[in-house]
Amino acid sequence: MCGGPIRRYGILLLTPLLLVACSSSEQNPGRKGGSPHPSGSASAEPGGATTRPTAGSEDAGTIDADPARLPTSRSAALHLIARVIADPDSFGPGVVRRSPYESDPATWPVLGTDCVWHQEKPAGSVLATVTRSFEVPAAQGKGPIRLSAVMTVHRTREDARWEMAESIEETMRCPTQQLRKGESIGSMVSASLLQGESGQNGSEDALTEFGEYRSTELGGPHPYSWQQSQMLQFTLAVTGRGAKGRTEDEISDLTTQAQAAMELRLKSAVEKQS
Repeated sequence: MCGGPIRRYGILLLTPLLLVACSSSEQNPGRKGGSPHPSGSASAEPGGATTRPTAGSEDAGTIDADPARLPTSRSAALHLIARVIADPDSFGPGVVRRSPYESDPATWPVLGTDCVWHQEKPAGSVLATVTRSFEVPAAQGKGPIRLSAVMTVHRTREDARWEMAESIEETMRCPTQQLRKGESIGSMVSASLLQGESGQNGSEDALTEFGEYRSTELGGPHPYSWQQSQMLQFTLAVTGRGAKGRTEDEISDLTTQAQAAMELRLKSAVEKQS
């Protein structure tokens, strides 16, 4: 089990049955499955209606958005992503691009029934999704820190909420996950906070996770950190994977800084202008 408290959003820790999924390969760390309506996340009501997950009320959120600035097409969504998604400076000094730098926007990761991540066509709820990959290079006896940032633009706010709800379902289903051949994550400790809970006011819904990362290249276990937030129809996520000599605090600081930078950029890009 990964040690240490979840520092960013207080001390709310989930039990093993409520673990939040971590995700991802170097190219697609933020997405948690392909269906916008995960099984078990909605309950039937008389007449065939369903109860949607309530990741924040309809009035929740910290963005007073201008409807004219919200994307409704794939091209507009990709343009917005280019303005918002993290770059090396978002993490702080010493972070550089990895190659390939950006994922193919025609694919996104899906967690299979075998608990292995693989690439598929994005779900119909998605207007666009892009992931970027970064690294703190190895130096002075310390291994590299592998970092990723992802932004997904859904068609609706409800679709974005379903992505957040699905994240919880996936780790319940797969407590250990294979990112790719020779890489895995497990032993996660997680927190899920809606806006206003334990001082979480940056987004409508926020998921945070720490765990253990292992790879044939870098050994392990090493610290693993993942954060994801939802505002309006958007989800933002950052992942950090450690190596020899790297601490949980070091990786958490990097992911927290980049996550906050993307949230601020998104607000600036879509909020009403005075």
